Amino acid sequence: MLLNRVLKFFITVFAVIIGATLLEFASPVLAYIISAEFLQINLDILDMTMMNALSILIGGIIGGSIGFISSSYCINKLRIFSIWVERQLSKMPTHDVVAGVLGLAIGLILANLLGVAFSRIPLIGPYIPIIFSIVFGYLGLYITIKKRKDIIALLPSRIKEDANKNDNNSSVDKIKTELNTPSYKLLDTSVIIDGRIADICKTGFIEGTLLIPVFVLEELQFIADSSDLLKRTRGRRGLDILKRIQTEFDMLVKIDHHDYDDVTGVDSKLIRLGQEIGAKIITNDFNLNKVADLQGVQVLNINELANAIKPVVIPGETMVVTVVKDGKEQGQGVAYLDDGTMIVVEGGHKHLNETLEVVVTSVLQTAAGRMIFAKPK
Repeated sequence: MLLNRVLKFFITVFAVIIGATLLEFASPVLAYIISAEFLQINLDILDMTMMNALSILIGGIIGGSIGFISSSYCINKLRIFSIWVERQLSKMPTHDVVAGVLGLAIGLILANLLGVAFSRIPLIGPYIPIIFSIVFGYLGLYITIKKRKDIIALLPSRIKEDANKNDNNSSVDKIKTELNTPSYKLLDTSVIIDGRIADICKTGFIEGTLLIPVFVLEELQFIADSSDLLKRTRGRRGLDILKRIQTEFDMLVKIDHHDYDDVTGVDSKLIRLGQEIGAKIITNDFNLNKVADLQGVQVLNINELANAIKPVVIPGETMVVTVVKDGKEQGQGVAYLDDGTMIVVEGGHKHLNETLEVVVTSVLQTAAGRMIFAKPK
């Protein structure tokens, strides 16, 4: 993109200037360390010595290299920041934005007036206007937005009525905007292949638009074309699940064509897309869940949902189960509820393949799910 190239150029130029300036400041120290006579030769150009010229050249090359290498990272962070600012401004009423701009302007004017008075202080004087600009700019922005109603109360009645009217209208517009803003849910490969997402969509608990990134589709197709029979079956199952969601249920499903050549891995691309469009990721991948949380992307985990809706049992409660196999410890038996919850029955070995009534003794919640311990009644 042309904009990325322009930004990369300016970042590199800025880094060249910084590198050349820093090393040029250090040239006297370098000249003292490297006591070569030819470095002290005056070039008759802006009263520079050979050491000054070499310092500027080497500093510019080092700074430019660092700036060019880090420019992609800086552009990416700048893009994310601009999207966040745009999203925040779209949520704010127009009069709040106007009040904030006016407060910022007033704060910067006061900072400039005070900064001139303090700029003559030795050593720290040139930096005081910068500090004043940051402090007074923030205070002007904060005070005008937070104290907007108090400021309006000081205005003539006619202006006050118009401001209150605009305030009410903006509140209504804000509610309408929030209702009309699409809520995106990104599906990753694992949750599509898992298949339970289709049953959840059928119940109607998921709202908004389901986004299927094109790189997820490509990974599903790659799995479906695999030479391994198990992988091929799982990939085709995932494609069938997507087709079912798209045709059978009242869900809005869209294919998103964003892709990131500078990012490797489907999970990393999902997190990047979620950051840019403010979407939630639906997954059952534990590692993706943790990484997305660390990067500020909200995750809806299918496994957490499944554990949350399992029936609650308490010690002393009775239930009827069928012991299907031996447990790990001697004399134990293992049974399962309809939702897959494992029940360890003490002394259940002698009741193998029998249906019996048991009493719950304790419940253990683990990362893999819930485990119930019981004994025959």
